[in-house]
Amino acid sequence: MSTALGTPDPHEQPDNVRHLRPVTDTVTDAPGRQSSPEAAGDASPAAGHPSLAVEPKVFDGQVLTPEQSAEVDRRLARQALQRSAAAAGRVVRVIAESDRTARLKAVTSYRLRHAPRDVATLLGYSVRGHWRWAVKGWNWLTYADLRSDVRNARLAGDAEARRTAQQMIRDDARARWARLAAVVRRAAVTGAAVGPVAAVLVTVNALLERHEMWTWLAEVYGVLDVIGNVLRWLLTVLLVAFPVGVLVASVFEGRDKTPGAGFLVRPDRDDADSWIDERMITAALAHLGIGPLAKFFKDGGQLTYTVPARVDGDGTYAQIKLPMGVTADMVAAQRGKLAANLGRSSLETWPTKGDEDGVLDLWVADKGKLAGGAGEWPLLADGSVDVFEGVPFGLTQRGTVINAMLFESNWLIGGRPGQGKSAAMRTLLLGASLDPTVELWTFVMGESPDFEPFRPRLSRYAMGMDDTVAEQALQALRDALAEMERRGKVLGEQPGKPPKTSRKLADKPGLGLHLLVLAIDEVHELFQHKTYGAEAAELAVRLIKRGRKYGIVLVLATQSPTKESIPREVTRNVSCGVAFAVADHVANDGLLGAGKYKAGIRATDLRMKTDRGTCVAVGITDNVFELVRTFYVPFEDGRDEVTPVIARALRLIEETGRTVADHTTDTTPDEVDHLADMAAVIGDDKRVRTAVLLRRLVEHNHGEYGDWTFQDLKAALDTARVPVRKSDGNSVVRAEDVATAITERDEPAESDDDTGPAVTAGI
Repeated sequence: MSTALGTPDPHEQPDNVRHLRPVTDTVTDAPGRQSSPEAAGDASPAAGHPSLAVEPKVFDGQVLTPEQSAEVDRRLARQALQRSAAAAGRVVRVIAESDRTARLKAVTSYRLRHAPRDVATLLGYSVRGHWRWAVKGWNWLTYADLRSDVRNARLAGDAEARRTAQQMIRDDARARWARLAAVVRRAAVTGAAVGPVAAVLVTVNALLERHEMWTWLAEVYGVLDVIGNVLRWLLTVLLVAFPVGVLVASVFEGRDKTPGAGFLVRPDRDDADSWIDERMITAALAHLGIGPLAKFFKDGGQLTYTVPARVDGDGTYAQIKLPMGVTADMVAAQRGKLAANLGRSSLETWPTKGDEDGVLDLWVADKGKLAGGAGEWPLLADGSVDVFEGVPFGLTQRGTVINAMLFESNWLIGGRPGQGKSAAMRTLLLGASLDPTVELWTFVMGESPDFEPFRPRLSRYAMGMDDTVAEQALQALRDALAEMERRGKVLGEQPGKPPKTSRKLADKPGLGLHLLVLAIDEVHELFQHKTYGAEAAELAVRLIKRGRKYGIVLVLATQSPTKESIPREVTRNVSCGVAFAVADHVANDGLLGAGKYKAGIRATDLRMKTDRGTCVAVGITDNVFELVRTFYVPFEDGRDEVTPVIARALRLIEETGRTVADHTTDTTPDEVDHLADMAAVIGDDKRVRTAVLLRRLVEHNHGEYGDWTFQDLKAALDTARVPVRKSDGNSVVRAEDVATAITERDEPAESDDDTGPAVTAGI
């Protein structure tokens, strides 16, 4: 038995307690040892072994009275309570000092300060909600929507639509009266059945006391009394709850149709001034001065948000289905007014056309987010590039990095002088130089040192304003066109006949299917050249249209994007258009494409100097446009961060065993003859297993066959019409079949050489 909190009972003997005898006398068992007489006779393991005797222990303790034990219990309880209170206090302090609590306090104090205004707002919503209910009820009673259809059909002269709408009014009226008659009929039947019974029950209850009724009848009245009490209680609750419910419903009906009570809560973000929601967008659109839109709002119309306002990078995005008679272009034309209504600058407000003319895509930047630059170029210190994956070019308006594609793309970059077009072109070429397989040709049609640090990495380079530079640029376009034709033939000879070059093909030096980037700065000087301009424009258009899949990329930059300086076919066919600050809509559409200014995609809103390095771009992502803050790699007085990157690019080329192509010599790679290689590796064997043949080809020319699979070998054999035969259950290639294929391939060329002169003579 024990007391509270486990205090032992002094009168109880626990089973696991052994009393120790006091030491009264000692005897000597061995030299230097003593033991008690009692211990000598103990049946313990030490008995008879004096050397193993254990010295007894004495335990100190205190026997408490019941009153003392109760006092100890109370003291322990107080200590436990104090510890719990201290722990709870710590929890309360942590919660009170948290950011969420601080925000809650701020919201509460904010709401208390604005309570009168909020109450007035809610009452206004309630009044407007009741008015809307009245309008809806009147419209329902008078068939306002159908009568509107009748009027529209009459104005449009559509007799069939008018008759249809009128017939719908008549049909709906008949249906309403039929439903009302059915309700009255059911009420009459119910009253006829229930009325007499209720009258009898009321009469009996009035004439007889409950104790005078039969027992079962009294029980019936008892149940009816309970039901009556419940109904009376529900009626009392309903009389209180119904007005409150009507008031709340009228507030929600009267407020703008947007999710959340935005005016009741401060935005949970640091940049509260940047907050944009559907209510604000609706109010901004309502005050644009667009006639059909204003009438829509006046008639109580509510916008449909196909994409509600949501945070999108460094801004807010929403998509709105516009009412009839309003197009996205009409809203884009009022961009300045829309920006003012939203408390933004024009540069921070981008209304554009969505998938349909009546769908508005709206992106609004957070205040001040577009003022900062893009930051340091990600590849400035280290790293390499795979041009088939893209080159870091800049940040979108949403704050994400754009990896600009060079493969299968052509670029047209332009803008006013000093706004960043050459720097953007330099960033693209700098990224391309970090891919050791890329070949770069660069021509600057003016005296500008922007690309001088690239010289060791360039296969072709010329700078200046004289005719020799224009002539070299034209020759480069000619050579690029010839290279395009050669690459087309090489692709046709590859296993499986791939339709375009790829990373795998570009890595094979023997094929010459790597990316070739031809960049021309101030290209308008070339296109407007009296002697070479026309041919240069024609060649550029042909390369833009056909060269992409062969890995030939044009990057053109200009500060004069007019229809006279830049051929319209160039603007029409380039994949990526980049416009820095431009003067007018002509230059805007000359860089970005026809109709972009009207659609709200405008570089005219970019400000000189203030928005240097910021451009409007199309085609560089899947979005309709991007507002890009380009990365800037400095090359100016006292600061050169381009040369170290070029040095790193040269080291990458050296590490891969490649060299920078020299345009002064013929660098066209020799075409690989697959059949001749097969014949060489088969040697004197009559037949070779396909696995052995593939291994020998890899050993013979690793650069060409290193990545080949059995599918590639099979495709090459099928192209050459060399059958794969079976021998002892193995797939083999016979030397005789390879020799026959070589003979059949070479015979047409020999016959053409023999018959050619005779045919010419006959003509």
